[in-house]
Amino acid sequence: MSVQTKKTVLFICNHNSARSQMAEGLLRSLCGEQYEACSAGSNPRDVNPYAVKVLAELGMDISHHRSKSLLEFEGVKFDYVVTVCGGGGDTCPFFPGGKIYLHEDFDDPVAVDGTDSERTEAFRKIRDEIKTWIQESFRWEC
Repeated sequence: MSVQTKKTVLFICNHNSARSQMAEGLLRSLCGEQYEACSAGSNPRDVNPYAVKVLAELGMDISHHRSKSLLEFEGVKFDYVVTVCGGGGDTCPFFPGGKIYLHEDFDDPVAVDGTDSERTEAFRKIRDEIKTWIQESFRWEC
């Protein structure tokens, strides 16, 4: 009987407050038996409450997550390093510990300035885009 090891994934973005946090939570929920997901940023900020809110709508709890610096993972090797920033012109940080690098542009929902309802909708839109991307990109193993 062989022991299957989980593949490791690091989602990175600039602030590790929204997109990378949602990606980490979604991959853990959708494919947790196959993947160990982490997230970090080059300039970490608090986890955005809208990210927590919209994942809770899908039954996923990331309220215990904390934003982490890329420096916390210095020297760690990951099977996948995934950048999820770049939408709206922001520049993604680089992490030198990946076997495979993936990138997908997702607009930053934090940049939406509007009513509570408009901000919530912006986060839902990005959450759904990230979920679809994860299901398509990792579908052969989830």
